[in-house]
Amino acid sequence: MGMSDYYNAFEISPVPEPIPGAVAPEPYRGIYGMPMFVTVPSTDLAASEKFWCEGLGFFNLFDVPGRMVHLRRWAFQDVLLVAAGEDTQELPASSVSFACVLDEIEPLEESCAKAWPGSTVSPRHTPWNSVELEVHTPENVRVIFTAAKPFDPASQEMKNLAEIGITAPESE
Repeated sequence: MGMSDYYNAFEISPVPEPIPGAVAPEPYRGIYGMPMFVTVPSTDLAASEKFWCEGLGFFNLFDVPGRMVHLRRWAFQDVLLVAAGEDTQELPASSVSFACVLDEIEPLEESCAKAWPGSTVSPRHTPWNSVELEVHTPENVRVIFTAAKPFDPASQEMKNLAEIGITAPESE
């Protein structure tokens, strides 16, 4: 693929045009399917949240007390702080999550297992209505492919989300 195969798509980015006096966008508080995000293990969620918010300009979009804090800055700048055990020596060097669709989970698991045997952890169903495939790369990066499951307003997952204040969007 050559450079001529690319096209201008700046309209989907929150990053302003790089001109003198450019103004940063406001913090983005909308709920969307995250195309990717970083997961950061923390042995002290409160201290980590304080640093990320006061130091780096993120805000707490929502949290699950004692387990996870979802931080955001601009649109598509999402960070999940997750509670880590005492021993962080066992943690991967870094962790990143990419959105995918359900039909990609199994083929991804198979191709990763073929390319690097033992690199995958069986897909798991989460309390937030997704299926996740965990992959460990040769560089010790933890990559999570996360696929949203079909919306079922009566499901336990939707009840879990409602308990922390996340409700389904209104039907059109």
